[in-house]
Amino acid sequence: MADMTPIDTSVVPDTAAFDEVVTFTSELIRIDTTNRGGGDCRERPAAEYVAERLADAGIEPTLLERTPGRTNVVARIEGTDPSADALLVHGHLDVVPAEPADWTSHPFSGEVRDGVVWGRGAVDMKNMDAMVLSVVRAWARSGVRPRRDIVIAYTADEEASAADGSGFLAERHAELFEGCTEGISESGAFTFHAGPGMALYPIAAGERGTGWLKLTAHGKAGHGSKVNRANAVSRLAAAVARISEHPWPVRLTPTVRAALAELAALYGIHVDVHAEGFDPDGLLGKLGPAAALVEPTMRNSTNPTVLEAGYKVNVIPGQAIAYVDGRMVPGGEEEFRTTLDQLTGPDVEWEFHHREVALQAPVDSPTFAKLRAAVERFDPDGHVVPYCMSGGTDAKQFSRLGITGYGFSPLKLPPGFDYQALFHGVDERVPVSALHFGVRVLDHYLKSA
Repeated sequence: MADMTPIDTSVVPDTAAFDEVVTFTSELIRIDTTNRGGGDCRERPAAEYVAERLADAGIEPTLLERTPGRTNVVARIEGTDPSADALLVHGHLDVVPAEPADWTSHPFSGEVRDGVVWGRGAVDMKNMDAMVLSVVRAWARSGVRPRRDIVIAYTADEEASAADGSGFLAERHAELFEGCTEGISESGAFTFHAGPGMALYPIAAGERGTGWLKLTAHGKAGHGSKVNRANAVSRLAAAVARISEHPWPVRLTPTVRAALAELAALYGIHVDVHAEGFDPDGLLGKLGPAAALVEPTMRNSTNPTVLEAGYKVNVIPGQAIAYVDGRMVPGGEEEFRTTLDQLTGPDVEWEFHHREVALQAPVDSPTFAKLRAAVERFDPDGHVVPYCMSGGTDAKQFSRLGITGYGFSPLKLPPGFDYQALFHGVDERVPVSALHFGVRVLDHYLKSA
Protein backbone atom coordinates (compact mmCIF):
# COMPACT_ATOMS: atom_id res chain seq x y z
CA MET A 1 0.00 0.00 0.00
CA ALA A 2 2.79 2.37 -0.90
CA ASP A 3 2.41 5.90 -2.27
CA MET A 4 -0.78 6.59 -0.33
CA THR A 5 -1.61 10.09 0.78
CA PRO A 6 -3.26 11.25 4.02
CA ILE A 7 -7.03 10.96 3.92
CA ASP A 8 -9.96 13.35 3.76
CA THR A 9 -12.43 12.05 6.32
CA SER A 10 -15.32 13.73 4.50
CA VAL A 11 -14.96 11.30 1.59
CA VAL A 12 -17.26 8.27 1.70
CA PRO A 13 -16.32 4.94 0.10
CA ASP A 14 -16.81 4.54 -3.63
CA THR A 15 -19.99 2.91 -4.92
CA ALA A 16 -18.12 -0.34 -5.56
CA ALA A 17 -17.79 -0.77 -1.78
CA PHE A 18 -21.57 -0.86 -1.41
CA ASP A 19 -21.88 -3.53 -4.08
CA GLU A 20 -18.98 -5.52 -2.66
CA VAL A 21 -20.28 -5.61 0.91
CA VAL A 22 -23.47 -7.32 -0.25
CA THR A 23 -21.57 -9.75 -2.47
CA PHE A 24 -19.01 -10.56 0.21
CA THR A 25 -21.67 -11.12 2.89
CA SER A 26 -23.65 -13.42 0.61
CA GLU A 27 -20.65 -15.40 -0.61
CA LEU A 28 -19.18 -15.81 2.88
CA ILE A 29 -22.53 -17.17 4.09
CA ARG A 30 -22.44 -19.76 1.31
CA ILE A 31 -19.17 -21.10 2.73
CA ASP A 32 -20.42 -23.41 5.47
CA THR A 33 -18.19 -22.83 8.50
CA THR A 34 -20.45 -24.45 11.09
CA ASN A 35 -18.73 -24.85 14.44
CA ARG A 36 -20.38 -27.54 16.58
CA GLY A 37 -17.63 -27.42 19.16
CA GLY A 38 -16.27 -30.87 18.42
CA GLY A 39 -13.35 -29.77 16.29
CA ASP A 40 -14.92 -30.64 12.92
CA CYS A 41 -15.25 -27.04 11.69
CA ARG A 42 -13.09 -25.99 8.75
CA GLU A 43 -12.74 -22.23 8.38
CA ARG A 44 -10.01 -22.49 5.75
CA PRO A 45 -12.24 -21.91 2.66
CA ALA A 46 -13.59 -18.70 4.21
CA ALA A 47 -10.09 -17.66 5.29
CA GLU A 48 -8.78 -18.18 1.75
CA TYR A 49 -11.72 -16.17 0.42
CA VAL A 50 -10.92 -13.08 2.52
CA ALA A 51 -7.15 -13.51 2.09
CA GLU A 52 -7.50 -13.51 -1.70
CA ARG A 53 -9.53 -10.30 -1.64
CA LEU A 54 -7.10 -8.61 0.72
CA ALA A 55 -4.21 -9.60 -1.55
CA ASP A 56 -6.09 -8.25 -4.60
CA ALA A 57 -6.10 -4.88 -2.81
CA GLY A 58 -2.37 -4.97 -2.13
CA ILE A 59 -2.81 -5.93 1.52
CA GLU A 60 -0.56 -8.85 2.43
CA PRO A 61 -2.44 -11.54 4.40
CA THR A 62 -0.84 -14.07 6.71
CA LEU A 63 -2.66 -17.41 7.13
CA LEU A 64 -2.10 -19.24 10.42
CA GLU A 65 -3.32 -22.57 11.78
CA ARG A 66 -3.01 -24.39 15.07
CA THR A 67 -5.02 -27.28 13.69
CA PRO A 68 -5.21 -28.15 9.98
CA GLY A 69 -8.20 -26.45 8.40
CA ARG A 70 -8.82 -24.10 11.36
CA THR A 71 -7.39 -21.07 9.58
CA ASN A 72 -6.93 -17.48 10.77
CA VAL A 73 -6.01 -14.47 8.62
CA VAL A 74 -4.04 -11.46 9.90
CA ALA A 75 -3.00 -8.38 7.90
CA ARG A 76 -1.66 -4.92 8.74
CA ILE A 77 -2.34 -1.63 6.98
CA GLU A 78 0.31 0.93 7.82
CA GLY A 79 -0.86 4.32 9.01
CA THR A 80 0.54 7.77 8.33
CA ASP A 81 1.59 8.37 11.96
CA PRO A 82 4.23 5.82 13.06
CA SER A 83 4.02 7.11 16.64
CA ALA A 84 0.32 6.32 16.96
CA ASP A 85 -0.93 3.17 18.68
CA ALA A 86 -2.33 0.52 16.34
CA LEU A 87 -6.00 -0.47 16.20
CA LEU A 88 -7.17 -4.09 15.94
CA VAL A 89 -10.28 -4.82 13.86
CA HIS A 90 -11.33 -8.45 14.22
CA GLY A 91 -14.14 -10.74 13.16
CA HIS A 92 -14.68 -14.48 13.31
CA LEU A 93 -15.30 -16.74 10.33
CA ASP A 94 -17.13 -19.61 12.05
CA VAL A 95 -20.87 -19.77 12.72
CA VAL A 96 -23.18 -21.77 14.98
CA PRO A 97 -25.20 -24.69 13.54
CA ALA A 98 -28.47 -24.14 11.68
CA GLU A 99 -31.25 -26.63 10.90
CA PRO A 100 -32.42 -25.99 7.29
CA ALA A 101 -35.92 -27.36 7.95
CA ASP A 102 -36.57 -24.51 10.40
CA TRP A 103 -35.60 -21.73 7.98
CA THR A 104 -37.52 -19.75 5.35
CA SER A 105 -34.43 -19.74 3.13
CA HIS A 106 -31.64 -22.31 3.33
CA PRO A 107 -29.23 -21.07 6.03
CA PHE A 108 -26.23 -21.34 3.70
CA SER A 109 -27.87 -19.97 0.54
CA GLY A 110 -26.71 -16.38 1.05
CA GLU A 111 -29.86 -15.42 -0.81
CA VAL A 112 -30.41 -11.71 -1.48
CA ARG A 113 -34.16 -11.19 -1.53
CA ASP A 114 -36.39 -8.15 -0.94
CA GLY A 115 -33.39 -6.02 0.00
CA VAL A 116 -32.18 -8.51 2.63
CA VAL A 117 -29.26 -10.95 2.76
CA TRP A 118 -30.35 -14.26 4.32
CA GLY A 119 -28.30 -16.93 6.01
CA ARG A 120 -26.31 -18.10 9.00
CA GLY A 121 -23.70 -15.47 9.76
CA ALA A 122 -25.68 -12.53 8.36
CA VAL A 123 -25.43 -10.81 11.75
CA ASP A 124 -22.96 -13.10 13.58
CA MET A 125 -20.68 -12.08 12.02
CA LYS A 126 -19.95 -12.44 8.33
CA ASN A 127 -21.64 -9.09 7.77
CA MET A 128 -18.90 -7.33 9.74
CA ASP A 129 -16.24 -9.44 8.02
CA ALA A 130 -17.60 -8.23 4.70
CA MET A 131 -17.89 -4.60 5.78
CA VAL A 132 -14.26 -4.44 6.86
CA LEU A 133 -13.14 -6.12 3.65
CA SER A 134 -15.12 -3.74 1.44
CA VAL A 135 -13.86 -0.65 3.32
CA VAL A 136 -10.15 -1.49 3.07
CA ARG A 137 -10.51 -2.44 -0.60
CA ALA A 138 -12.13 0.94 -1.25
CA TRP A 139 -9.18 2.61 0.47
CA ALA A 140 -6.77 0.77 -1.81
CA ARG A 141 -8.66 1.91 -4.92
CA SER A 142 -8.65 5.56 -3.87
CA GLY A 143 -5.24 5.77 -2.20
CA VAL A 144 -6.57 6.23 1.34
CA ARG A 145 -4.33 5.58 4.30
CA PRO A 146 -5.47 5.70 7.94
CA ARG A 147 -3.72 7.73 10.64
CA ARG A 148 -2.81 4.72 12.76
CA ASP A 149 -1.87 1.19 11.81
CA ILE A 150 -4.92 -1.02 11.34
CA VAL A 151 -4.44 -4.72 12.09
CA ILE A 152 -7.18 -6.90 10.60
CA ALA A 153 -7.81 -10.37 12.03
CA TYR A 154 -10.26 -12.94 10.72
CA THR A 155 -10.40 -15.70 13.31
CA ALA A 156 -11.45 -19.32 13.63
CA ASP A 157 -13.22 -21.04 16.52
CA GLU A 158 -14.89 -18.06 18.19
CA GLU A 159 -18.14 -19.99 18.57
CA ALA A 160 -16.42 -22.61 20.74
CA SER A 161 -13.29 -22.26 22.86
CA ALA A 162 -11.26 -19.91 20.60
CA ALA A 163 -8.36 -22.34 21.10
CA ASP A 164 -7.82 -22.59 17.35
CA GLY A 165 -8.53 -18.90 16.80
CA SER A 166 -7.91 -15.79 18.85
CA GLY A 167 -6.50 -17.81 21.76
CA PHE A 168 -3.92 -19.37 19.46
CA LEU A 169 -3.10 -15.99 17.90
CA ALA A 170 -2.68 -14.27 21.28
CA GLU A 171 -0.51 -17.08 22.64
CA ARG A 172 1.64 -17.94 19.64
CA HIS A 173 1.62 -14.88 17.35
CA ALA A 174 1.54 -11.85 19.61
CA GLU A 175 4.10 -10.12 17.39
CA LEU A 176 1.45 -9.64 14.69
CA PHE A 177 -0.45 -7.37 17.07
CA GLU A 178 2.49 -5.25 18.14
CA GLY A 179 1.43 -1.72 19.03
CA CYS A 180 -2.29 -2.55 19.24
CA THR A 181 -3.86 -0.98 22.31
CA GLU A 182 -7.55 -1.04 21.32
CA GLY A 183 -9.81 -3.16 19.20
CA ILE A 184 -13.30 -3.24 17.73
CA SER A 185 -15.44 -6.21 16.79
CA GLU A 186 -18.99 -7.57 16.96
CA SER A 187 -22.15 -6.83 18.90
CA GLY A 188 -22.36 -3.07 19.05
CA ALA A 189 -23.66 0.04 17.25
CA PHE A 190 -26.77 -1.69 15.90
CA THR A 191 -30.16 0.05 15.99
CA PHE A 192 -32.22 -0.85 19.03
CA HIS A 193 -35.73 0.58 18.77
CA ALA A 194 -36.69 1.49 22.32
CA GLY A 195 -40.04 3.08 21.49
CA PRO A 196 -41.66 5.40 18.95
CA GLY A 197 -39.02 7.77 17.62
CA MET A 198 -36.28 6.47 19.93
CA ALA A 199 -33.49 4.69 18.08
CA LEU A 200 -30.62 3.62 20.32
CA TYR A 201 -27.18 2.48 19.20
CA PRO A 202 -25.62 0.48 22.06
CA ILE A 203 -21.82 0.30 21.84
CA ALA A 204 -20.29 -2.45 23.94
CA ALA A 205 -17.77 -1.33 26.53
CA GLY A 206 -17.60 -4.53 28.51
CA GLU A 207 -18.36 -8.23 28.55
CA ARG A 208 -19.40 -10.53 31.34
CA GLY A 209 -16.98 -13.31 32.06
CA THR A 210 -17.72 -16.84 30.87
CA GLY A 211 -17.94 -19.66 33.39
CA TRP A 212 -19.27 -22.79 31.70
CA LEU A 213 -19.60 -25.40 34.41
CA LYS A 214 -19.56 -29.18 34.63
CA LEU A 215 -21.45 -30.63 37.60
CA THR A 216 -20.92 -34.25 38.62
CA ALA A 217 -23.07 -36.06 41.16
CA HIS A 218 -21.96 -39.40 42.56
CA GLY A 219 -24.25 -41.91 44.21
CA LYS A 220 -25.02 -45.57 44.63
CA ALA A 221 -26.00 -47.55 41.54
CA GLY A 222 -28.89 -49.96 41.89
CA HIS A 223 -32.25 -51.30 40.75
CA GLY A 224 -34.85 -48.69 39.96
CA SER A 225 -37.47 -50.47 42.06
CA LYS A 226 -35.50 -50.25 45.32
CA VAL A 227 -35.23 -47.46 47.86
CA ASN A 228 -32.06 -45.50 47.17
CA ARG A 229 -31.09 -42.57 49.42
CA ALA A 230 -27.90 -41.97 47.40
CA ASN A 231 -29.44 -41.51 43.95
CA ALA A 232 -26.99 -39.54 41.78
CA VAL A 233 -29.77 -38.30 39.49
CA SER A 234 -31.79 -36.96 42.42
CA ARG A 235 -28.75 -35.25 43.90
CA LEU A 236 -27.91 -33.64 40.58
CA ALA A 237 -31.50 -32.60 39.93
CA ALA A 238 -31.73 -30.88 43.30
CA ALA A 239 -28.48 -28.99 42.70
CA VAL A 240 -29.53 -27.97 39.20
CA ALA A 241 -32.85 -26.68 40.53
CA ARG A 242 -31.10 -24.61 43.20
CA ILE A 243 -28.68 -23.17 40.65
CA SER A 244 -31.48 -22.33 38.22
CA GLU A 245 -33.63 -20.59 40.84
CA HIS A 246 -30.91 -18.73 42.71
CA PRO A 247 -31.62 -14.96 42.91
CA TRP A 248 -28.21 -13.48 42.15
CA PRO A 249 -27.72 -10.06 43.80
CA VAL A 250 -27.19 -6.87 41.81
CA ARG A 251 -23.55 -6.02 41.05
CA LEU A 252 -23.32 -2.83 39.00
CA THR A 253 -20.13 -2.18 37.03
CA PRO A 254 -19.09 1.29 35.80
CA THR A 255 -20.25 0.38 32.28
CA VAL A 256 -23.70 -0.70 33.44
CA ARG A 257 -24.06 2.39 35.66
CA ALA A 258 -23.18 4.57 32.68
CA ALA A 259 -25.76 2.75 30.56
CA LEU A 260 -28.46 3.20 33.18
CA ALA A 261 -27.61 6.90 33.58
CA GLU A 262 -27.80 7.62 29.84
CA LEU A 263 -30.98 5.61 29.34
CA ALA A 264 -32.65 7.31 32.28
CA ALA A 265 -31.77 10.72 30.84
CA LEU A 266 -33.20 9.75 27.43
CA TYR A 267 -36.46 8.73 29.10
CA GLY A 268 -36.55 11.94 31.13
CA ILE A 269 -36.06 10.11 34.42
CA HIS A 270 -34.11 11.99 37.09
CA VAL A 271 -32.03 9.53 39.07
CA ASP A 272 -28.56 9.40 40.58
CA VAL A 273 -27.18 5.96 39.70
CA HIS A 274 -24.32 6.49 42.18
CA ALA A 275 -26.54 7.38 45.13
CA GLU A 276 -26.78 5.17 48.17
CA GLY A 277 -30.04 3.28 48.01
CA PHE A 278 -30.32 3.53 44.22
CA ASP A 279 -32.79 0.87 43.02
CA PRO A 280 -31.65 -0.40 39.60
CA ASP A 281 -34.48 -2.94 39.33
CA GLY A 282 -36.98 -0.15 39.94
CA LEU A 283 -35.40 1.93 37.19
CA LEU A 284 -35.55 -0.99 34.77
CA GLY A 285 -39.33 -1.02 35.13
CA LYS A 286 -39.44 2.52 33.73
CA LEU A 287 -37.15 1.98 30.75
CA GLY A 288 -39.54 -0.01 28.58
CA PRO A 289 -37.85 -2.09 25.85
CA ALA A 290 -34.46 -0.50 26.62
CA ALA A 291 -34.33 -2.45 29.89
CA ALA A 292 -33.34 -5.50 27.85
CA LEU A 293 -29.98 -3.86 27.08
CA VAL A 294 -28.87 -3.84 30.71
CA GLU A 295 -30.95 -6.35 32.67
CA PRO A 296 -28.81 -9.41 31.79
CA THR A 297 -25.60 -7.69 32.89
CA MET A 298 -26.55 -6.39 36.34
CA ARG A 299 -25.83 -9.75 37.98
CA ASN A 300 -23.98 -12.99 37.68
CA SER A 301 -26.15 -15.70 36.13
CA THR A 302 -26.39 -19.49 35.84
CA ASN A 303 -28.56 -21.43 33.39
CA PRO A 304 -28.50 -25.25 33.24
CA THR A 305 -28.26 -26.40 29.63
CA VAL A 306 -27.27 -30.10 29.37
CA LEU A 307 -28.07 -33.21 31.44
CA GLU A 308 -26.38 -36.60 31.11
CA ALA A 309 -27.40 -39.55 33.28
CA GLY A 310 -28.37 -43.19 33.10
CA TYR A 311 -28.70 -45.76 30.35
CA LYS A 312 -31.83 -47.77 31.25
CA VAL A 313 -35.10 -46.79 32.88
CA ASN A 314 -34.92 -49.41 35.65
CA VAL A 315 -31.27 -48.84 36.53
CA ILE A 316 -30.21 -46.08 38.93
CA PRO A 317 -26.82 -44.83 37.68
CA GLY A 318 -23.90 -44.20 39.97
CA GLN A 319 -23.09 -40.88 38.32
CA ALA A 320 -24.98 -38.00 36.74
CA ILE A 321 -23.58 -34.94 34.93
CA ALA A 322 -24.95 -31.51 34.07
CA TYR A 323 -23.56 -28.51 32.25
CA VAL A 324 -24.39 -24.94 33.19
CA ASP A 325 -23.85 -21.71 31.29
CA GLY A 326 -22.51 -19.36 33.92
CA ARG A 327 -21.68 -15.68 33.40
CA MET A 328 -19.83 -13.35 35.75
CA VAL A 329 -19.92 -9.58 35.90
CA PRO A 330 -16.51 -7.90 36.14
CA GLY A 331 -15.33 -8.36 39.70
CA GLY A 332 -17.95 -11.03 40.40
CA GLU A 333 -15.91 -14.24 40.19
CA GLU A 334 -15.28 -14.68 43.92
CA GLU A 335 -19.00 -14.38 44.65
CA PHE A 336 -19.67 -16.80 41.80
CA ARG A 337 -17.34 -19.47 43.16
CA THR A 338 -18.55 -19.16 46.75
CA THR A 339 -22.19 -19.31 45.71
CA LEU A 340 -21.66 -22.38 43.51
CA ASP A 341 -20.02 -24.19 46.44
CA GLN A 342 -23.15 -23.52 48.49
CA LEU A 343 -25.67 -24.35 45.77
CA THR A 344 -24.12 -27.63 44.69
CA GLY A 345 -23.78 -28.94 48.23
CA PRO A 346 -21.65 -31.83 49.51
CA ASP A 347 -22.89 -34.44 47.02
CA VAL A 348 -22.18 -32.62 43.76
CA GLU A 349 -18.77 -31.55 42.49
CA TRP A 350 -18.39 -28.65 40.08
CA GLU A 351 -15.58 -27.34 37.90
CA PHE A 352 -15.05 -24.81 35.14
CA HIS A 353 -15.55 -26.59 31.84
CA HIS A 354 -14.52 -23.35 30.08
CA ARG A 355 -13.62 -20.03 31.64
CA GLU A 356 -12.91 -16.54 30.28
CA VAL A 357 -12.36 -13.30 32.16
CA ALA A 358 -14.81 -10.43 32.23
CA LEU A 359 -13.90 -7.21 30.42
CA GLN A 360 -14.44 -3.51 30.93
CA ALA A 361 -13.54 -0.67 28.58
CA PRO A 362 -13.71 3.00 29.54
CA VAL A 363 -16.84 4.83 28.44
CA ASP A 364 -15.26 8.26 29.00
CA SER A 365 -12.37 7.57 26.61
CA PRO A 366 -11.52 9.44 23.37
CA THR A 367 -12.08 6.15 21.54
CA PHE A 368 -15.65 5.80 22.77
CA ALA A 369 -16.29 9.43 21.85
CA LYS A 370 -15.08 8.79 18.29
CA LEU A 371 -17.20 5.66 18.01
CA ARG A 372 -20.20 7.66 19.17
CA ALA A 373 -19.47 10.47 16.72
CA ALA A 374 -19.11 8.10 13.77
CA VAL A 375 -22.57 6.59 14.35
CA GLU A 376 -24.30 9.89 15.03
CA ARG A 377 -22.73 11.45 11.92
CA PHE A 378 -24.75 9.08 9.76
CA ASP A 379 -27.85 8.90 11.97
CA PRO A 380 -28.16 12.27 13.72
CA ASP A 381 -31.47 11.23 15.26
CA GLY A 382 -29.97 8.14 16.86
CA HIS A 383 -28.72 7.97 20.45
CA VAL A 384 -25.52 6.10 21.24
CA VAL A 385 -25.45 4.48 24.68
CA PRO A 386 -22.81 2.30 26.33
CA TYR A 387 -23.67 -1.24 27.35
CA CYS A 388 -22.07 -4.43 28.59
CA MET A 389 -22.48 -7.64 26.57
CA SER A 390 -24.15 -10.50 28.37
CA GLY A 391 -22.08 -12.98 26.35
CA GLY A 392 -18.52 -12.82 25.09
CA THR A 393 -16.33 -12.37 22.04
CA ASP A 394 -12.74 -12.84 20.88
CA ALA A 395 -11.95 -9.58 22.67
CA LYS A 396 -11.42 -11.67 25.81
CA GLN A 397 -8.50 -13.48 24.19
CA PHE A 398 -6.96 -10.34 22.71
CA SER A 399 -7.19 -8.63 26.10
CA ARG A 400 -4.29 -10.91 27.12
CA LEU A 401 -2.16 -8.72 24.85
CA GLY A 402 -3.29 -5.55 26.61
CA ILE A 403 -5.86 -4.68 23.94
CA THR A 404 -9.00 -2.92 25.16
CA GLY A 405 -12.02 -4.09 23.19
CA TYR A 406 -15.22 -2.37 22.11
CA GLY A 407 -18.22 -3.97 20.41
CA PHE A 408 -18.75 -1.97 17.23
CA SER A 409 -20.25 -3.49 14.07
CA PRO A 410 -22.61 -0.70 12.96
CA LEU A 411 -25.98 -1.44 11.36
CA LYS A 412 -28.99 0.85 10.90
CA LEU A 413 -32.01 -1.40 11.24
CA PRO A 414 -35.72 -0.74 10.61
CA PRO A 415 -38.34 -0.82 13.38
CA GLY A 416 -39.42 -4.36 14.19
CA PHE A 417 -36.09 -5.87 13.20
CA ASP A 418 -35.00 -7.78 16.31
CA TYR A 419 -31.23 -7.93 15.83
CA GLN A 420 -30.46 -9.61 19.13
CA ALA A 421 -33.02 -12.37 18.58
CA LEU A 422 -31.31 -13.30 15.31
CA PHE A 423 -28.00 -14.10 17.04
CA HIS A 424 -27.93 -17.91 16.90
CA GLY A 425 -31.60 -17.75 15.84
CA VAL A 426 -33.69 -18.94 12.90
CA ASP A 427 -33.93 -16.90 9.67
CA GLU A 428 -30.83 -14.85 10.45
CA ARG A 429 -30.65 -11.98 7.96
CA VAL A 430 -29.41 -8.43 7.45
CA PRO A 431 -30.86 -5.61 5.31
CA VAL A 432 -28.72 -4.40 2.42
CA SER A 433 -29.29 -0.83 3.60
CA ALA A 434 -27.86 -1.76 7.01
CA LEU A 435 -24.70 -3.07 5.38
CA HIS A 436 -24.35 0.18 3.43
CA PHE A 437 -24.75 2.17 6.66
CA GLY A 438 -22.10 0.01 8.32
CA VAL A 439 -19.64 0.62 5.49
CA ARG A 440 -20.09 4.39 5.81
CA VAL A 441 -19.69 4.40 9.59
CA LEU A 442 -16.72 2.03 9.64
CA ASP A 443 -15.00 3.96 6.87
CA HIS A 444 -15.40 7.22 8.75
CA TYR A 445 -14.36 5.83 12.12
CA LEU A 446 -11.33 3.92 10.88
CA LYS A 447 -10.07 6.99 9.04
CA SER A 448 -10.45 9.23 12.09
CA ALA A 449 -9.55 6.72 14.82
